[in-house]
Amino acid sequence: MPAFRYVAIAPGGAVTQGVMEADDEAAVIARLRRQGNIPMRAEPARGSRGAGLAPMLRWRRGLRAQDVADLTRELAVMLKAGQDLDRALRFLVETSGSAPVTRVLSALRDSVRDGSAFAAALAQHPASFSRLYVGLIRAGEAGGTLASTLERLATLLERERALAATVTSALIYPTILLLAAIGSVVLLLTYVLPQFVPLFEDSGAPLPTSTRMMIAAGRLLTDWGPAALLAIAVLVLLAARLLRHPGPRLWLDRLRLQLPFLGGLSREVLAARLTRTLGTLLLNGMPLVTALDVVRDALGNQAGVRALEMATVAARGGAGLAAPLAVSGLFPARTVHLLQLGEEAGQLGEMALRAAEIHEEKTRLAVQRLVSLLTPAITIGMGGLIAIIVGSLMQAMMGLNDLAR
Repeated sequence: MPAFRYVAIAPGGAVTQGVMEADDEAAVIARLRRQGNIPMRAEPARGSRGAGLAPMLRWRRGLRAQDVADLTRELAVMLKAGQDLDRALRFLVETSGSAPVTRVLSALRDSVRDGSAFAAALAQHPASFSRLYVGLIRAGEAGGTLASTLERLATLLERERALAATVTSALIYPTILLLAAIGSVVLLLTYVLPQFVPLFEDSGAPLPTSTRMMIAAGRLLTDWGPAALLAIAVLVLLAARLLRHPGPRLWLDRLRLQLPFLGGLSREVLAARLTRTLGTLLLNGMPLVTALDVVRDALGNQAGVRALEMATVAARGGAGLAAPLAVSGLFPARTVHLLQLGEEAGQLGEMALRAAEIHEEKTRLAVQRLVSLLTPAITIGMGGLIAIIVGSLMQAMMGLNDLAR
């Protein structure tokens, strides 16, 4: 059995530490709580069995979004049917077909059985359950509406997954087509065309300009292609590292929202995330200012986060939400208009969810339009490049034929 090093606060207030053998970190935490201690940290002890890299990665990676959405929906169904939380968690543990899901659910059930609130148990797994998730569950527990809260949360997660899947799946075919086009051109320039170069050189005939350009391009790719790929990989890694800093990330996020066609799509996605999350939080009884603080984590765009922070400051002063969002200029006019109607009618949560449905549909249509434009554009571009290469080769071959005559 692996050993875990722990740090805890004893009942008398003293900080204690030691090593305990258990199946996993959750079991250590549960045992410490049963002993009356307050766990602060539990991690695999160095040199112990199970303390290698694989267990660390396994526990830090967290559950997939699909798994979180599925278990949330199943919990909502069982609580709506009158099951208590402990029995619902036990059923999920027994029926789960995934080892990571089983481990997390078992840890949640142990924490709940030891007297922890469900939200507090979820907060011990930040890699699997976001601040938004924990905040909604905490509000549901406080209001005695955990079942309906889980149902709204499941709907929110499923809509987010559907929105992301719409964008991702629609771009798979154009991406494969683009890679195939690039591969075809590279193959023609670096393998097919060089087969004819000795023939051209032996003939001594002058080659057409287009053929000489194609041969030079093939040699350039052959000589410098690997170095160029390595340079691109290094640049991508450097860019990813640079984008971890707030300044460059904010600049890139603003640029994404201002691009001619993709900017409109990005604004629709941003508005859908804002309104769907905000509406869910408000209908769950969370105050507007608190909900805005939680929504920031779900936007995924630093420019949108900045605009929402300004709107939060204005909302604290009683200025409402729609007007500050309109000043930022980042959100579609439809978003601002519907939120303003919701504020005037006292139904901001309901109007936010209606706005989310509209923006999600707009996103779907925009993605379909983008794919319908990209696919023929890539096909025509690929065909044009291949036609130029083959045409240059045929022109040179016809020149050799004329010389032979």
